[in-house]
Amino acid sequence: MDLMVEATPRRVFSNAHTYHINSISVNSDYETYMSADDLRINLWNLEITNRSFNIVDIKPTNMEELTEVITAAEFHPHHCNTFVYSSSKGTIRLCDMRSSALCDKHSKLFEEPEDPSNRSFFSEIISSISDVKFNHSGRYIMTRDYLTVKVWDLNMENRPIETYQVHDYLRSKLCSLYENDCIFDKFECVWNGSDSVIMTGSYNNFFRMFDRNTKRDVTLEASRENSKPRAILKPRKVCVGGKRRKDEISVDSLDFSKKILHTAWHPSENIIAVAATNNLYIFQDKVN
Repeated sequence: MDLMVEATPRRVFSNAHTYHINSISVNSDYETYMSADDLRINLWNLEITNRSFNIVDIKPTNMEELTEVITAAEFHPHHCNTFVYSSSKGTIRLCDMRSSALCDKHSKLFEEPEDPSNRSFFSEIISSISDVKFNHSGRYIMTRDYLTVKVWDLNMENRPIETYQVHDYLRSKLCSLYENDCIFDKFECVWNGSDSVIMTGSYNNFFRMFDRNTKRDVTLEASRENSKPRAILKPRKVCVGGKRRKDEISVDSLDFSKKILHTAWHPSENIIAVAATNNLYIFQDKVN
């Protein structure tokens, strides 16, 4: 017989969300965790399945006044009272559960002022944050919006300390990405074990890595056609116009139905997991 692996639920925590849950984060106290949907964040005790505490509620009394939704939330890796959540308006709020039971007043608000020269019909959509992640020390947070990954210092709220362009060549394509709904895709981002490299996904089964120390970046592709076991991934390049070199791919021939939204990095080793639609790829760095 083939080996069959089954997952059986140990506990079911129910009746706390009206909308899709977008984030779950276990607290560093290992006793509680939180779950977030579009309008609320709830705090659970791991032992109590039938009730939770509501710690953030942005639902307006009149739903027509709704201007933003919660897009992601995560606990601080070491301080069990601190968490962040991001919004569709491009803001990140840092909250402290010691200040009040309902964290409707944030202690810090991270937001980059918009450059008026870049303002367009799509500005608000592409500034929506799809993922937020603390680094391992808890000093920095990384956020992903549609075109960029940003790193913020918790001590500086007015602008990020690093900004990485994930696929800037799509700026001219926002109109067609809006028409095919891709502009609403939610890409995740992830730190490596030492916080020196960050990774996030893109289209055409591409994923990007940015080295924070050397400022070098690479585009790699996860696809069944060119990934034989033990084969080394070749860096890919996208050309935006003019003459295309033979190893480059034109921005017009990118496949937007193939996208890498979910990525994960091993906590201590250079092993990554990349989800490309219904395929899971696991890569590790070259073993001598």
